[in-house]
Amino acid sequence: MALNETFSSKTVKQVICINWGTKFGPPFINRLYAMVARNITPPFSFTCFTDNRDGIRREVLCEELPPLEVPKMPENSPGIWNKARLWGETLGSLSGPVLFLDLDLVIVASIDPFFETGSPEDVVMTRNQTTPFEKLGQTSLFRFPVGKLAPLQELFKQDPQAIANEYRFEQRFVTRNVPDGPKFFPREWVLHFRQDCRRTWPINYILSPRLPESAKVVIFPRGLRPEHAINGQYHKRGASNLADHLMASFDKSRRMKNDSVFAHLRHFIRPADWVADHWKE
Repeated sequence: MALNETFSSKTVKQVICINWGTKFGPPFINRLYAMVARNITPPFSFTCFTDNRDGIRREVLCEELPPLEVPKMPENSPGIWNKARLWGETLGSLSGPVLFLDLDLVIVASIDPFFETGSPEDVVMTRNQTTPFEKLGQTSLFRFPVGKLAPLQELFKQDPQAIANEYRFEQRFVTRNVPDGPKFFPREWVLHFRQDCRRTWPINYILSPRLPESAKVVIFPRGLRPEHAINGQYHKRGASNLADHLMASFDKSRRMKNDSVFAHLRHFIRPADWVADHWKE
């Protein structure tokens, strides 16, 4: 759909993220802001909902974490259910469509098209690359109008653990319960580093991870973060050179959980310099 049929070129593009605890913090927030600023056509705003504003660059609009009145958050669930804080009837001082970005993704091209897809009233999700037959959405990057997900938040608040037990991941809950159903960005815009960028065995020992031309954003789920890709590590405990990686194949404590020796040998990446080129202030 053309831009003039969806968003005016003078409409402020609203980008948001969320931060709590100490897992990420200011370096990730500041880096994400810089990537957005380099890859968006103004006017735009960048809002971080956070419990700690120390060290965050002044261009970032900081707001308090939205309240989520639940007796207890889900336990032993792989979903990132704190994102439900963003689903309320109101969202700080914002209104209208907002584009949510995870703190550990890497922006490699213009994100303007994420504001030009569909209608401002649509919930538009990234396609989940790991479940192609389920047609599942991904919440590492998705756009929604403030208030449209309020029914989901109310449903979640009734029994958070039951919702987490049924859906496991918050992205499955969102996909299945969005009013009128979600729309999706083109699959080739948002790529999964492990699935779409790393080389298959044995080419992974020779060539560095690739960056497909179609990519606008690369996401890093399941423990492989951008800093690991830059260092040539498949996971946070992974070796950053071939010799150490081969030696670790004989030490189960240095392999990923449940990895066989052969799986470990396949799980090797050379440093991805292009990640460092984009993932910076």
